[in-house]
Amino acid sequence: MCEPRYFDVRYAINPWMDTETPVDLPLAREQWQSLVQAYRDHGHTVELVAPVAGLPDMVFAANAAVVMDGRVFGSSFHAPERRLESVEYETWFKTAGYEVHRPGSVCEGEGDLVPAGRFLLAGTGFRTQPAAHREAQEFFGRPTISLQLVDPRFYHLDTALFYLGEEGGEGDGGAGGENIAYYPAAFSPGSREVLRRLYPRAVVATEADALTFGLNSVSDGRHVFIDPQARDLIGQLADRGYVPVPVDLSEFRKSGGGIKCCTQEIR
Repeated sequence: MCEPRYFDVRYAINPWMDTETPVDLPLAREQWQSLVQAYRDHGHTVELVAPVAGLPDMVFAANAAVVMDGRVFGSSFHAPERRLESVEYETWFKTAGYEVHRPGSVCEGEGDLVPAGRFLLAGTGFRTQPAAHREAQEFFGRPTISLQLVDPRFYHLDTALFYLGEEGGEGDGGAGGENIAYYPAAFSPGSREVLRRLYPRAVVATEADALTFGLNSVSDGRHVFIDPQARDLIGQLADRGYVPVPVDLSEFRKSGGGIKCCTQEIR
């Protein structure tokens, strides 16, 4: 994670961003710290990357890479304003002893690449290019499922879908007990059918809950760190046996981000 010391909306690269809307920086810091504390309270370790002046979106650590089996597949940002973030995160990973593969195509880390058990779910349509999906499959050797995003409000896959895990809940989602939560209308008809076939027991979110960034959540297989306004989704998760952990990151929606955007998972 990266402290939002310099968080601001200085440019507009998605429909949520409005440079005329001021950011309450003290509130953003307070909300971000509450997420850090929630992770620690539930047994997770939080490593911090130092923020850099002039990179207001560096707080969105998820976009920096995808890490599986200790291997780091880095990022190559679509927007010029964010490209220097890749350098900072790559430096952090290398200092920590990881080798980093930098993709040859536009790829925005866990924003569009979602590890989901046996599969790597991969979004495209607004940011990450399909060529990066193929590159990630070659790098990780994990079957990679391309999904087409069609609603610009859900410009990254992690705003429209998250992986619930293999345990917690009823354990009878897709094959092997793996399951997801998602908002179908964010996807093309063919991609919706793919998700329906892979995850017939998926948790389906309403538009209202998707627009609160309820799907920009993090699950550890039992606890789901989620926006408190996603009330219907919280209810569905509780009914399945998961334990929702509401954390308000509403200030970050001004930049099109939420809980998952602020969280890079080291697997």
